[in-house]
Amino acid sequence: MDSPPPLSAIKDAKVLMVGAGGIGCELLKTLALSGFPDIHIIDMDTIEVSNLNRQFLFRQKHVGQSKAKVAREAVLRFRPNISITPYHANVKDPDFNVDFFKQFSVVLNGLDNLDARRHVNRLCLAADVPLVESGTTGFLGQVTVHLKGKTECYECQPKPAPKSYPVCTITSTPSKFVHCIVWAKDLLFAKLFGDKAQDNDLNVRSGNASTSDHTEDVFERRKDEDIEEYGRRIYDHVFGYNIEVALANEETWKNRSKPRPIYSKDVLPERLIKQNGNMDSASATDNPSSVSAMASLGMKNPQEIWSLMENSKIFLEALKLFFGKRGKEVGNLSFDKDDQLAVEFVTSAANIRASSFGISLHSLFESKGIAGNIVHAVATTNAIIAGLIVIEAIKVLQKDARSYRMTYCLEHPSKKMLLMPVEPYEPNKSCYVCSETPLSLEINTHRSTLREFVDKIVKAKLGMNLPLIMHGSALLYEVGDDLEEDMVTNYAANLEKVLSELPSPVTSGTLLTVEDLQQELTCNISIKHRSLTLCLCLCLCLCLSLSLSLSVHRDVWWWDFC
Repeated sequence: MDSPPPLSAIKDAKVLMVGAGGIGCELLKTLALSGFPDIHIIDMDTIEVSNLNRQFLFRQKHVGQSKAKVAREAVLRFRPNISITPYHANVKDPDFNVDFFKQFSVVLNGLDNLDARRHVNRLCLAADVPLVESGTTGFLGQVTVHLKGKTECYECQPKPAPKSYPVCTITSTPSKFVHCIVWAKDLLFAKLFGDKAQDNDLNVRSGNASTSDHTEDVFERRKDEDIEEYGRRIYDHVFGYNIEVALANEETWKNRSKPRPIYSKDVLPERLIKQNGNMDSASATDNPSSVSAMASLGMKNPQEIWSLMENSKIFLEALKLFFGKRGKEVGNLSFDKDDQLAVEFVTSAANIRASSFGISLHSLFESKGIAGNIVHAVATTNAIIAGLIVIEAIKVLQKDARSYRMTYCLEHPSKKMLLMPVEPYEPNKSCYVCSETPLSLEINTHRSTLREFVDKIVKAKLGMNLPLIMHGSALLYEVGDDLEEDMVTNYAANLEKVLSELPSPVTSGTLLTVEDLQQELTCNISIKHRSLTLCLCLCLCLCLSLSLSLSVHRDVWWWDFC
C-alpha cells in the first residue's frame, strides 16, 4: 500500500500508545499509514469475542491472545517496514516508570478507565512528555492535549464520579432494574464468591431470634451439603425469606407496591431442579472463562428475555458451575463484565429480584451493559477520534502550540458542527497534581485509622500506587519489596492505629507529606480535626456504605470514618 512521504516532524518520532482496544486499533492503523516509524504499545488485555465487532485488527482465531501483540502482527502485514514494540502488561507495572516514559516524543492514550488515565498523566508530567488523551462513549468522543506548564493536565478538572445508589434503595426498596443489578453484583455475587471475611449488607442471619438457628450464616455451605441443596437454600433465603422479613415492616409499604416472596419450589418443581442438577454440563473444559450456564442448559440467544423459570434455572446452574468447575476461584472472585458465568449469574439474580418487586426483566445483553456501565461502542466514533489524536500528535511534534485543540465529537450538530474544537485551557493553579498546591483535609483524627486514610484517600482518591507518608521527618507508612522485616511489621502496626495515636500523632494542624515514588508525585495535606454530629455520621454511613466518596469544597476535603 503506497502512501506519501511522512512529514519531517514525524520521521524521528518515537510514540507510546497506551491501549489497543477500540480506539487503539484505529489509532495504530492511522499512525502506521501516516508514516510514524517507531510505535510502542502497552495493553494488558486479551481479545474477547465481544471485541470483534469494532476492533477490526482482531479475528475469531485471535480470541484469548494478547491485544498488543496481535495488533502489531496485523499492522505489520501492510506496513512491514515500521517498528512496532508490544507490551502485554499493565501500564502501572514498575517497569513503566518515569525513565521509560522519557524516551518517547509523545504519549497517546486509548484507555477506558480513570485510574490508568490518572497514572499515565502523572508519569507524563514527571517525564515532561506531551500527552494526547482521548475517550469515546457511543456517538460521543473527545481528544485533549496536555503539556506540562502550558495546558491543563488531565486531572486539573474533577472527573464525574461513577453513579452510585443509596444503600437502602438497593437492599430494601428497588424501583429500577439497575437497583437489582447493583444488588446482584455488589452484594450477592460478592457474598457468595468473593472475600468471605468482608462484611456487606447480605450478612443476614437466618432463623428466629429465639432459636439457635439464628446464629447460622446461610451463606456458609454446610459440611457434606449437596450443591443443589445449597443453591436452593440460598435461593429461598434471598428471594423468599428475606422478602417476607421486609414485608413484616408494614410502614415501608404504605405508599409502595409490596414485593412477593419467591421460593424455588414454586417456580421449579423439585424433579426439574434435580434434573437440572444432574445434567452433564456442556462446559466441560479446562478453560474457566468458557464455562457457561447458558451452554449447559442449551440456551443460546443473549438478547432473549428469560422467563422466571429460566432465570431460576440459570441461577442454580451458574452457582453449581462456580463451585464445581471454578471452585479454586471461589472466595477471591470479583465481578468482571467479561466473565460469562458471572454475567449469567448476576443477570438471573437481578431478574428474579426484579420479578419479586414488579420490575421489568432484561436480557443478558442488556444486563451486561448495565452491570459493566457499558455504553456500546460505535466503530465510526473510534475512527474519528483516532484521526483527531494523530492530528494533535503531529501538531505537538511540530511544536505548533497555537494550533492545539481540544476537540469534541457530538451526537447532534451544534452550530452546524459535529466536531467542536476548543482552545486548551491553562493549568489549574489549584490542581494538586501539576501545580503542587497543598490540600486541606478535614477528618476525625480520633476515630479514623491510618489504614482508612491510606485506602480511602491516598489510594482511592489521590490515585497513588506505592505511597510513602511522612509527618515531618517521621516516616509513618511505606510500601516496597526492599523493606526490612522490622519496618514492615512497624508499618503494619501503624495501619491499625487511629491518626491521633500514631508514634508521631496526626492532629489538627498537622502537615502530612504523601509521595508516590513510581509516579514521582508529592502532595502536602493539611489536616484539620473535625467531629461530625451523630446524625451526620449516620447519614454518611448510609450514603457511603456502597460507594465511598470524598466531598470537595474548593481545596478543602472532609472525611469522617463512622
